[in-house]
Amino acid sequence: MHISEGFLSPQVLAAGWVAAGVGTAVGLKKLKTDKIVRVAVFSSVFFLASLVNVRIGPASTHLSLIAPVGLVLGWSVFPALLTALLLQAVLLQFGGLLVLGVNTTDMALPGLIVYLLFAARIRRENGPAAAVFAFAAGFSAVILAAAGAGCFLTLSDPGMAGAVKVFLAAHLPLALAEGAITLVMVEFLKKTAPDILSE
Repeated sequence: MHISEGFLSPQVLAAGWVAAGVGTAVGLKKLKTDKIVRVAVFSSVFFLASLVNVRIGPASTHLSLIAPVGLVLGWSVFPALLTALLLQAVLLQFGGLLVLGVNTTDMALPGLIVYLLFAARIRRENGPAAAVFAFAAGFSAVILAAAGAGCFLTLSDPGMAGAVKVFLAAHLPLALAEGAITLVMVEFLKKTAPDILSE
């Protein structure tokens, strides 16, 4: 869901940087030293998952695993994704440096939202209930990120509303896939390393 350079207004770019800055500051403040390696690992997971980039007009779609990263890291999803997106922008020219704040906000905020909505329930539940919450987290994170990218683009240029609808529709299959992947990952983590889903 990287938004490319040249499509966003200065006001939207500034708002993205402010939101990313606040989220990263809170994430770093809440980050305990014994969780730094965990943040680095899940930042790498996001980086690798999103290497396959499919361009859709002014943005792109790709596997992201935003929900698993958010469920494990909580507020630390902001510094984790900021680091991964910075490396992608510098090394692979995904997105860009000017839109780094917007792209970080667009992907980290859904990760935080699914953490707040589903993490405690996933930790508490087992079996079908946990599976439903995990799938919902994966599906919701993608839809929220796609909707966020659409909002940023439409705020910059209302004429993009038509392209945004295509962009959102293109993300529905990805949302279903990420829901299933998140379900599998959560089930695996609950069996093999349940402490990783703890607060």
